[in-house]
Amino acid sequence: MKILLWVLVAAAIVIWLTHAKKQRVQAPRDNAEPARPAVESMLRCAHCGTYFPASEAVTLPSGIHFCCEEHRLRHSSPDTAA
Repeated sequence: MKILLWVLVAAAIVIWLTHAKKQRVQAPRDNAEPARPAVESMLRCAHCGTYFPASEAVTLPSGIHFCCEEHRLRHSSPDTAA
């Protein structure tokens, strides 16, 4: 009877250690490579020539892109001395 009890205790310890090892392997690693930021296309301002992210563009209906509202207004005004 004592032998059976020790066998059960040993089996429980082996099962517990195996389960703990699986949990460690499945845990996310802290030294994993960080996710890369999304790549965004760059546009060139029709007024000053500066490159800027497409999400920040001020665009005319004709498809001309500007880096800011001020440059759009300057480009659209007839008395522009660019």
